Amino acid sequence: MSDKPALDKHIARILIDPEAIQKRIAELGQQISNDYKGEELVVVCILKGAFLFTSDLCRNITLPQKLDFMAVSSYGHSTRSSGIVRIEKDLSESIEDKHVLIVEDIIDSGLTMSYLLKILGDRKPASIKICVLCNKPANQQQFVHIDYCGFKLEDEFVVGYGLDFRGYLRNLPYIGVVKPEYAE
Repeated sequence: MSDKPALDKHIARILIDPEAIQKRIAELGQQISNDYKGEELVVVCILKGAFLFTSDLCRNITLPQKLDFMAVSSYGHSTRSSGIVRIEKDLSESIEDKHVLIVEDIIDSGLTMSYLLKILGDRKPASIKICVLCNKPANQQQFVHIDYCGFKLEDEFVVGYGLDFRGYLRNLPYIGVVKPEYAE
């Protein structure tokens, strides 16, 4: 049996392998733990894409932490953000006076995250920072300061490790580039 993950038929190539993902998450967890030493953290997972990343990240953060979830939509079934953000699931508890870490799978246009920062900032947290698995800085229409970034990517449509295409391929253990014929 090979140690290499099987390549899905929709994938042109593996961009980031499972080992590199886990290594980077461990580094992010250590950095976050150091930065928030002595504090309690509220980790806000942005569903659905960030659930795998958040799960692994939380296990690498050595602080007292609460976990909450938000679901937002700006893509629909497209490969590009529409710029219209819809909250589909809001937080369960107040974040007032709490240190909040938003965990997102990918920042592409920056529009969704800008909206989230405004909405959550209005709820008066003690602090609010962003941790993102993947960032596409060349695509940002709205600048967003990212405090913790796993990987910077070029403008390619990627899936796997929580990132999806029309709801599928989130379960791939790696991040791969979608073949052009499927990305349309």
